[in-house]
Order: sequence, then structure tokens, then C-alpha cells
Amino acid sequence: MRQLFIVLGLIASILALVMAVTPLSQFAYLPALSALIFGFAAFYISKRKQMPKKTVQLIFLLTIISLVLTTYKSIFNTAEVGNLEELELKEEASIEDSKEILEQLDIDNVDIDSGTPELETEDFQDIQDLEDQ
Repeated sequence: MRQLFIVLGLIASILALVMAVTPLSQFAYLPALSALIFGFAAFYISKRKQMPKKTVQLIFLLTIISLVLTTYKSIFNTAEVGNLEELELKEEASIEDSKEILEQLDIDNVDIDSGTPELETEDFQDIQDLEDQ
């Protein structure tokens, strides 16, 4: 049971550390919390059975590092918004360019609202025979 908690704790703490250094750092709290729970369970079992606690200490160390990194990134990293006026001008210019391109196209007057053209029934004598039966 102790080994299971140690393995799960190591996996969760390594996952938390990897997530803490990536842009997904907001989600690193979940594996860090689970690593702490698994670490405390393994520590309790190790203390009760008088077994070495070095790997449990490694779980705590990795989890604390990931929590520090995640907290640091959440406090000091802010989302920077660029100049919105420039984006709006580019969008308007893009719309104007699209209108000019569409006006330059030579498209025959096609009535889109008319639906599908009527099919001549002479080509489909077999279908008419089936409908009559």
C-alpha cells in the first residue's frame, strides 16, 4: 500500500511540476494537491512501520517547488492586451478590402433564392412508373 501511494505521489508531483512550468500553470494545483495527499498517506504508513522516508520527502519537495512556481506565475504574470485601436483599424481595412474584391468579381446574375431547378420528368420514366404503382 505504501508503494502505491509513493508511486501515485511521484506521478502527481512530477505532473504538477511539468504543468507549473507550462502555460497550463493554473491547472497545476490539482495534481499538487493530490500529490500532497498521497505523500501524507505514504508518510503516515512509513512512520507507522518504521520504513525509510526519503522518497516521501522527494514527493513533498517536488510538490512544494511546483506550488511555488504556480503561485509565482499566477501573481506576477499578467495578460497583456495589445492596442485595440490598431486591431479595429485592421479589421475595418480587411472588411473594405473584401468588399472591393467582391465588387471586382464578374458573377452572372444567379437567383439563389429560386431553389433547385425543376427536373424534367422525361428522363425519369422509371421513377414515374414506380410512383404510379
